[in-house]
Amino acid sequence: METTDAIDAFAALAQPTRLEAFRRLVRAGPEGLPAGTVARALETPANTMSTHLAILERSGLVTSRREGRLVYYAASFDRVRDLVGFLIEDCCAGNPDMCDAITGIAATARCC
Repeated sequence: METTDAIDAFAALAQPTRLEAFRRLVRAGPEGLPAGTVARALETPANTMSTHLAILERSGLVTSRREGRLVYYAASFDRVRDLVGFLIEDCCAGNPDMCDAITGIAATARCC
């Protein structure tokens, strides 16, 4: 992952509504959720949520698909993996023993 891509992803997440929307999409798994469901859950107007989801999509953190009249959004788990990898790429100056706490997070995450 390039530095500019990581900055774009972090910028997209650096807003409370977008961060919570993204976390909901992560919890929803690969199938995602309709945009309206996310908007209602976060008590956000549909047009505002549409803007937030578009920002997340432009950053590559979410993808969208249309099913009839509904637009479903889902977290892009590959992109999330790349972002986490970018963060710990040079972890602990090449001393992997020092990174056990960080790499262990994935092993203990609720989804894994």
